[in-house]
Amino acid sequence: MANIKSAKKRIKVIETKTLRNKVIKSKVKTLVKKVEVAVAASDKDLATKSLKDAVVAIDKAASKGVYHKKNAARKVGRLAKAVNSIA
Repeated sequence: MANIKSAKKRIKVIETKTLRNKVIKSKVKTLVKKVEVAVAASDKDLATKSLKDAVVAIDKAASKGVYHKKNAARKVGRLAKAVNSIA
C-alpha cells in the first residue's frame, strides 16, 4: 500500500477508471457478439442493425480512451467486412 497521499489518491482514481473501462469493454464485447451471431446465422438485417449499435459503442469507447483510435477502427472494419460478406 502506498504511503504518500498523492499515491493513495491515484490508486482511488485508477480503481474508478478501471471499473468504468471494464463496463464499457463488456458492453462492446456483447454488441460485437451480437453482430457475429447474426453473421453466423446469415441474417443480413439483424447484422446490419447490430453493426450500427456496435460501431457507436466502439467509437464512444475510443473517444473515452478505453480503446486506441486505430484499435477501434480495426474492430469496426473487421465487423463491417463480416457483415458485408453475407450474400
